[in-house]
Amino acid sequence: MIIPERMSVYINSLDTGNGAFLDELERAAVEERVPVIRKDMQSFLKVLLAMQRPKKILEVGTAVGFSAILMAMNTEPDCRITTIENYEKRIGPARENFARAGIEDRITLLQGDAQELLPTLKESYDFVFMDAAKGQYMAFLPEILRLLRTGGVLVSDNVLQDGDLIESHYAVEQRNRTIYKRMREYLYTLKHTEGLLTSIAAVGDGAAVTVKMSETQI
Repeated sequence: MIIPERMSVYINSLDTGNGAFLDELERAAVEERVPVIRKDMQSFLKVLLAMQRPKKILEVGTAVGFSAILMAMNTEPDCRITTIENYEKRIGPARENFARAGIEDRITLLQGDAQELLPTLKESYDFVFMDAAKGQYMAFLPEILRLLRTGGVLVSDNVLQDGDLIESHYAVEQRNRTIYKRMREYLYTLKHTEGLLTSIAAVGDGAAVTVKMSETQI
């Protein structure tokens, strides 16, 4: 854990939940070992949405739809969400969950590889939530920045890899070294690219919050 367990338990004990539907969806997902954003990240995301008040959201990484539903429930009714998922087995459950939550008319689910789908998108977005394959964040970034409007916010989840990112390259398990290298490159790019303003927060498994201050390319 990137913050002490006792601190995390205390912070999460203050959480008021997300309503019966999402709380049950989270419980079921955890039981089935389907990844959903951690409780402290849920609260963080809700605050960012309240501050930004986006009308168009792009999500990369749908899973069973938990975070898309969370974002829909914490934005205005006219906010529209486009979400991308590549894992075929999660497409059906995600669509079912959107329907059960009564928000299927607000969410467009695109199935396929984000690296192929992102270049096909034309509209701009106020808010982007990145929660997909961690080794691909850097590959997605150029198209994400193209789609993100000036003044828009990019939130990248799970960027600290349970603390692995601060370790020596040789201390990281060999199977994780490629992701380690790519994520360090991703965070360096977010912090050092002119036109981007980024803060990296020790929330959940690490979150990078980036504001696109001006048009930029990488």
